[in-house]
Amino acid sequence: MLETASKQLSGIPNALIQSRWIYQLDLLRYGLDRLDALQEDWLSTRDSLPAHARPGAPVHDNALAEHYAECWNYLDDWASHGHILREISTTASTASSPSPPPPTALPAPANSRPSTARR
Repeated sequence: MLETASKQLSGIPNALIQSRWIYQLDLLRYGLDRLDALQEDWLSTRDSLPAHARPGAPVHDNALAEHYAECWNYLDDWASHGHILREISTTASTASSPSPPPPTALPAPANSRPSTARR
């Protein structure tokens, strides 16, 4: 989604680009990179826990709570700024689609129903 938004942003006329979008895309990209790294860290931590440290055990749950605490800031950035992906997409599709031609008046259709004559 981030790559698509970046490509769409490059095709939007400068007059339509919101200056905050570039900063917000960078923030989202950084947050995603950090979340990926934190997930890898969690998997390593989880794998290094003693065999008896199953979910519900204090050692497991404390490590998981620490992992979640480290993730919140980046998740909050996504919750706060993720909407720009839709804004960029909407602006890109609006900017790239030509205006529809004005409606033209069409003649009224001829009555195609056969006439019924009384006898």
